[in-house]
Amino acid sequence: MNVPDPAGSPNPPLRIFAIISGEYGARHVANIMSHGPRSWKITPWQAPTILPPVIDYPEEYLPSSFPPADLILSFAEHRGVAELLPDIAQMTGAQAVIAAIDNEAWLPRGLARQLRGWLERIGVGCATPKPLCSLTEVDFGVTRRQRISYNHPMISEFAHYFGQPEFGIEVDPETRQIIAVRVRRDAVCGCARFVAERLVGVSADDAEETAGLLHHHFPCLAAMSKDIDFGDTLMHVSGNVMKDKVGEQVRPYKSTKYIAPGTHSE
Repeated sequence: MNVPDPAGSPNPPLRIFAIISGEYGARHVANIMSHGPRSWKITPWQAPTILPPVIDYPEEYLPSSFPPADLILSFAEHRGVAELLPDIAQMTGAQAVIAAIDNEAWLPRGLARQLRGWLERIGVGCATPKPLCSLTEVDFGVTRRQRISYNHPMISEFAHYFGQPEFGIEVDPETRQIIAVRVRRDAVCGCARFVAERLVGVSADDAEETAGLLHHHFPCLAAMSKDIDFGDTLMHVSGNVMKDKVGEQVRPYKSTKYIAPGTHSE
């Protein structure tokens, strides 16, 4: 994926404040810093790992100040961090928040709805994509059949580069093998790039299955427990997104197999 800043772009740098708790968030931040636009300024912050069930005084768990930011990315692995996000948004001056849901335990559906409401009341846009790789420039997933639309330039700017994977796959029409893969939009964790680098040489017939295996080997860090909103694990949901996106590109080159009906024996 090539993401150089446009020459002479009038857009100011995007200041990102990224909240992490462990390896899950650290990998996301590392990928964004390595492959996002050069103009983005990313400040990671390690969130408290121990928080009470209900936070009455957020200031007790936050430093006295934060650097200014335009967009907050929450990759926290503790549900209590969601209760801190409105205060963090006001302290940083952020205009929008993306709170990832790759594990229901980290941000339950009810708390996610509350978070969107809290932030809306203070004029801050919010997206809570479930899973994180469901995020596009206009909407995000929350259940198997429901997506929520949004209209916020900061979130859309981020989702232009990271979110639901998008590929440009070139296939040799004679051999039906993949000869080049361009990542148009990477997953936040970097999985789309990982898959793309290993699809070259794979047959169009095998591309979807191979993409699914590569997604598993990356490995995806979404939850492996069954999610009530999807009736499946979020890791599996994420893997299906990857397979579907690859499948869209190679479908015209897949061989069509016909099964001739057998004769009925008298």
